Amino acid sequence: MSPAARLAALLSPARRIVVFTGAGVSTESGIPDFRSPAGVWSQMRPIRYQEFVADEDMRREAWSRAFSGIARWTGSQPNSGHRAVARLLEMGKASVVITQNVDNLHQDGGAPAGQVIELHGNASYATCLSCSLRHELEHLKAPFLEQDIVPVCGCGGLIKTAVVSFGQAMPPGVMERAQAETLAADLFLVLGSSLTVQPAATLPRMAASADIPLVIVNRDATPLDRVADLVLQEEIGPLMTEAVDLLASEA
Repeated sequence: MSPAARLAALLSPARRIVVFTGAGVSTESGIPDFRSPAGVWSQMRPIRYQEFVADEDMRREAWSRAFSGIARWTGSQPNSGHRAVARLLEMGKASVVITQNVDNLHQDGGAPAGQVIELHGNASYATCLSCSLRHELEHLKAPFLEQDIVPVCGCGGLIKTAVVSFGQAMPPGVMERAQAETLAADLFLVLGSSLTVQPAATLPRMAASADIPLVIVNRDATPLDRVADLVLQEEIGPLMTEAVDLLASEA
């Protein structure tokens, strides 16, 4: 049986799949991961939340990075893996996508925003740290690049990309919703995550502890491979496309 057929066989009876994605689902779109030798943090030091809030030079550096695209978190196109996940949602097989990614590619690939839980925020827009008003990057870019105006909200609060920085708390309720969806799942599907980043990595452990079938598709071994019902080290886009095609043929 092919890897895709093995995956489809486990997905077939499920009616409330939770799809949990990490950087590996977006590397096929040309977005580097974070922690590998060639990853984002090997190229530049992350700016901690406390540094951003306390130091205007750090805020200026953060916005320089955002508008230069050096991290390549925005501007890429969704790949076949993102589109396959969107198809699972459309088919009613999956309930939500819980993602560690900040690139908005699940939404760009067809997943309804309301069914995407972003644990680490979103790099495609910004928010005010005081009043939480959303700000579009395109409205902030020209004043910063042409006049060196570090973005500030009309309320006087600091504006920051909606990514959860090191040292910054997750948005209220996000982890609680992710935990509730995990426990309500009848299958937990991991795509492209090393399962080492906390607190996100607690979710697949929670699923395994609740005897919810766990499937892991990742380039490298993970700490939970030993308890998973299926582990596949395959390219995510082609594998998911074939597996979802097999599910569609059953309908």
